[in-house]
Amino acid sequence: MTALKLRFPTPDEPELPLDIGVHGIGRGRTGALAPVADDGEPSVRFCVDRRGVWLTVAEGVQGVHVNGRQVRRMAMLRTGDAIFVDGHELRLVSTTPVSGHVPADHGDGADDMDADPRIVLRGVGGRYHGRSFTLDRPRLVGRHADADIRIDEPGFADRHARLERVGGAVQLTDLGSADGSVVNGEPTRDAVLQAGDQIVFDAHHRFVVEAPARPGHSAGYDRTPEPQPLVDESPERRGGGLPLPWLLLAAVVLAGLLSALLLFGAA
Repeated sequence: MTALKLRFPTPDEPELPLDIGVHGIGRGRTGALAPVADDGEPSVRFCVDRRGVWLTVAEGVQGVHVNGRQVRRMAMLRTGDAIFVDGHELRLVSTTPVSGHVPADHGDGADDMDADPRIVLRGVGGRYHGRSFTLDRPRLVGRHADADIRIDEPGFADRHARLERVGGAVQLTDLGSADGSVVNGEPTRDAVLQAGDQIVFDAHHRFVVEAPARPGHSAGYDRTPEPQPLVDESPERRGGGLPLPWLLLAAVVLAGLLSALLLFGAA
């Protein structure tokens, strides 16, 4: 798993490296969000293991959102996610800077696995949530009517950026936008995206690069699925603990017993 850190909304609070373990976040002595111990009653906890980062919300705490979606109990996070707690934004960022140049071994197309056309850009927020774009050809992002990913927002450039597959990577090229894009929580203009990387246009249009897993490797989206509230899978919530065939068998047995009792009663 890529080493991550938590960025706070105020420059007074240094970024928090998210080592494996549990990190509580709540109101510090000054009233701002800061790391707190369990006895400080954290509002949320970031639970880190080798699979990724889990956000858990303390009982009774409301108003926690990940990328604009409310989280009541638990959500799994990915690099670049924006977490809102008590009206303040925390951002999950990588400790590794985003590269702006495609490595030489990714650009020659010699490796058929690297050139896999199944590499796609999947929307996880904003207008294109749930929609995927193949990268078998360059994709234009912008306000122009001919843009593949059209974002018709005031101030958004007609030709904001271009996305194209280069071997096993995706090249993001800025085309003269005002503010660039955000990749894994960091503002940038040109970047090389790998599977699992998240890119944001105009603050809330979010996409994740997805690719099939290689033998012996895990795809980025397998490590960081879209954040979802934890579902209570107790038998009571599922409508009972017995599968349907057992219920039918029990009904047949009960019917047989009732018939036998009626026959004996009639005799």
